[in-house]
Amino acid sequence: MAQESGDMLSHEQIWGAIDRLAERHALTPSGLARRAGLDPTSFNKSKRLSADGRLRWPSTESIAKVLDATGASMEQFLTFMRPKSSFSSLPDGAIPRHGSSIPLLGFAQAGAGGFFDDGGFPAGQGWDVVEFPAAPSQKAGVYALEVQGESMMPLYRDGDVLIVEPGAQVRRNDRVVVKTREGEVMAKVLLRQSPRSIELMSLNPEHPNRTIELSDVDWIARIIWASQ
Repeated sequence: MAQESGDMLSHEQIWGAIDRLAERHALTPSGLARRAGLDPTSFNKSKRLSADGRLRWPSTESIAKVLDATGASMEQFLTFMRPKSSFSSLPDGAIPRHGSSIPLLGFAQAGAGGFFDDGGFPAGQGWDVVEFPAAPSQKAGVYALEVQGESMMPLYRDGDVLIVEPGAQVRRNDRVVVKTREGEVMAKVLLRQSPRSIELMSLNPEHPNRTIELSDVDWIARIIWASQ
C-alpha cells in the first residue's frame, strides 16, 4: 500500500484505524493479528517504521483478513481512520478507573509482581489500555487480561480478552481468575468454596481440576465479559 499525497489517507490514519478496530473487539493489535491468521507481530508499533525511518504500511491483504476475521465492513474501517484514540501505553503508571477505557495486561505478565495491589486491583506501571465494549457504567477497578496460549481452549482462545472485576462476590459456577501467592494466574470455574479452600474446574478438559488452600490464594476476581 503506497502513501498518497493531498487529501488521501495518511500512514497515521491507516494504522489508527487498525488500532481502533482492535479496540472495538477488545483486542490488542497483536491479538487482532492472531485472530486474522497473521503473524502476531504484524501490527506492532515497532513494525510501522523501518530501521531507516521510512514509513511501513499494512498490506491490503492483511486489512482484508482483519475485516473478514472481525466481520467489519470497509465502511466501518474508514470511520476508524481518525487520530490515535484511547489505546495507548499508560504514562507514569496511571490507571484509569472510569470511562470506557480500562487497563489491559497479558496473562503471562499478570503472574509477575508489581501489577496488582493487595486487593487484586490494577497498580504500577506496564499496563496498556483497551476500550471496554460494554456500557460505560462499569464499576471502577475492572480491567482486562489477554489470553495467551491454548491452555483455556475451547472456551477461550489465544488473543481473547477477559474483563475482570476484582473484589466482586463470587459464587458457585462463576468463571473466575485466580492468582496464587506463588504468582500463578489461571482462569477457571469456581465449583465450591469452603472456609479453608476453593475447588476450581479447568476450562480445558485436558487440564485437571484444582483445589487450592485459601491461604495460598493471593486474590480471586470474577470474569464479567469476554471477547469471543
